[in-house]
Amino acid sequence: MSVDGDTLVVTNYGDHNVVMLDANSLAVTGGVAAREPSAVVVANDRAHVGVASANYDAVAVIDVRTSAVIASYPLSFNVTAMAASPDGKRVYAGRTGDGGIDVSVIDTAADRVGTIYLAKGDDANIDALRVDASGRRLYAAVSDARSSRLIVVDLETGRVNRSLEVGDAIRGLEIGLDSTAYVLTSDLNDRGVVHAIDLVANRIVASVPVASAPTQLALSVDGTRAYVVDYDHVIVLSTETLTVVDTIAVGERPSCVAVGVDRLYVADTAGGVTAYSVPAPAPMLFASMVAANPLAALEIRELEPAV
Repeated sequence: MSVDGDTLVVTNYGDHNVVMLDANSLAVTGGVAAREPSAVVVANDRAHVGVASANYDAVAVIDVRTSAVIASYPLSFNVTAMAASPDGKRVYAGRTGDGGIDVSVIDTAADRVGTIYLAKGDDANIDALRVDASGRRLYAAVSDARSSRLIVVDLETGRVNRSLEVGDAIRGLEIGLDSTAYVLTSDLNDRGVVHAIDLVANRIVASVPVASAPTQLALSVDGTRAYVVDYDHVIVLSTETLTVVDTIAVGERPSCVAVGVDRLYVADTAGGVTAYSVPAPAPMLFASMVAANPLAALEIRELEPAV
């Protein structure tokens, strides 16, 4: 699930389709059939979606206004993570192949694809990708059977600049506004932990337990809050104090979240999407609308002010 402006894009892996929703009303505005859609990123009114089949893997490009598939970039292996540059001119697709992992770089303006090789290893996997605000560095969260690490790529040279050992399997990665990365890990023994990483010093500066079985991490637009998807709820974490400031109960088990300018979107395993208002300096008024789409009903909830 990914949001860009007034459009929310939801991939339905089991139903083999991609659905576009109005980010304000959650009404369905379009959709397209797609074989096993997984990772998605939206930029400049275009959704880039990783799709797969028995004999064809690719990144499909969908015009979110018309629901037309306007391009397709065949790839050799499944896409496990995606990110876009701040200007939307480049899209990065993390792939896990035979003997190693790499990132396909799709230049949307020149309509060509390049490759950045990250690491060797039969069991390595790219869990998440993020690009910094300058568009010069790509951050890849990588896990294998032994450990996990954060890999930093210089996008001007296309080469790995450095890496940092993290520990348990990575479930989420976000880049803050102050040269801080937030990495979510999960393990049967350690459970869910959020690590704050100083990207300048390339070291972990804090690690806090936050959840029992987390699956995703998302950051608010202003970088003040992190949202952690846990087994049956979403945990709200203050990035300033690294303390839990709220918990959002979800009727069905949450599967993923996406963050807009003033809303948090929570998708659940039953196929629904619920929207919650994001905290603002002044109290926000409660509003409720029901989407015409059976996929999702809109529910606005005001969260507690940050501590």
